[in-house]
Amino acid sequence: MKFQRKLLAAAVMALSAGAVHAQISGNVIKIGVLNDQSSLYADLGGQGSVNAVKLAIEDFKAKEKGLTVEVIFADHQNKPDVGSQIARKWIDSEGVDMIIDTPNSGVALAVSEVVREKGKVFINSGAASSDLTGPKCTPNTVHWTYDTWMLANGTGNAIVKTGGDSWFFLTADYAFGHALERDTEAVVLKSGGKVVGKVRHPLNTQDFSSFLLQAQASKAKIIGLANAGGDTINSIKQASEFGIVKGGQNLAGLLVFLTDVHGLGLDKAQGLILTSTYYWDLNDQTRAFNKRFAAVNGGKYSTMVHAGVYAGTTHYLKAIAALKSDDGTKVVAKMKEMPTDDPLFGKGTIRADGRKIHPAYLMEVKKPSESKGPYDYYKVRATIPAEQAFRPLADGNCPLVAKK
Repeated sequence: MKFQRKLLAAAVMALSAGAVHAQISGNVIKIGVLNDQSSLYADLGGQGSVNAVKLAIEDFKAKEKGLTVEVIFADHQNKPDVGSQIARKWIDSEGVDMIIDTPNSGVALAVSEVVREKGKVFINSGAASSDLTGPKCTPNTVHWTYDTWMLANGTGNAIVKTGGDSWFFLTADYAFGHALERDTEAVVLKSGGKVVGKVRHPLNTQDFSSFLLQAQASKAKIIGLANAGGDTINSIKQASEFGIVKGGQNLAGLLVFLTDVHGLGLDKAQGLILTSTYYWDLNDQTRAFNKRFAAVNGGKYSTMVHAGVYAGTTHYLKAIAALKSDDGTKVVAKMKEMPTDDPLFGKGTIRADGRKIHPAYLMEVKKPSESKGPYDYYKVRATIPAEQAFRPLADGNCPLVAKK
């Protein structure tokens, strides 16, 4: 009897796997991690994002569910034309079903259009432009982790409320920086503050001296850093050399990652206010994930980009298993239909515009004396509920959202 039961169970699994495979193109689900592998955004995403995808596949137990999942990756070099060429080649020649991560909003916007055209799936974790779920939204894109509206309304709003009512923007001169400056300026003005000036710098510049001198001369209370990764690290380091904070002005890091704070050191980063949707030390689940992540990531801890890649991959695979198909447009529709639930972001939803909804956290970087160990860098100042953390659905001008 036991032998017969085993045979029956094996037959059921085989039939189940066959049913799934019948709807999976090439009998393989292929995921492409497209990001910066070698430049200013490599630490916050890079190989860490590849590792996060692999952990998600392992935890989902894809093989036991009859799913064969493969992972490839490439460096988009922070160039929209390179990113879109890779995306086309992956989809047309290599059978890629889903593209994930893609820090750099210029690249992400270009890839989003390619994926829409090809009917595949794009889960963005690394890029920030709120336009991805606004006027540039598509039925094939999910924006998972954070965006410029969320960052502006978290960090910007908190700083204005505590007296930082005059701003000067130091902005990365491409789609992401422009969107972050735009969204933060709107919050500052709405809250009764003023913007006294702004300057834009090239992506991945090494010398911020002329830009910082303009910011210093403006006498603005707050210098808003509408940049990220290596640009944020370098601008904060050089601001310290100019004595800007000692002179009475404050820096607002509008997009700051754990890896940035690690690169700066707590002596330079202490007191920074930032908004994040994930921190490795939030709870038992995030700590457990991070322990496993660091073990396969050379000891480096997880950023919110890595967390979004893990959670996005998990929900994507759940949708495929439920749908028994890898048809991209249908899979994204299924992802929106199903509530999200993972150990890093908890329960949530994906709206009609593709915006993933979850809480955000207003953080303050600890003083060196407050840190108890490696990467113990943040303390939570406030939790922003999910329904308040992101732009209202009706305000984004997404063509997928019916107007009332």
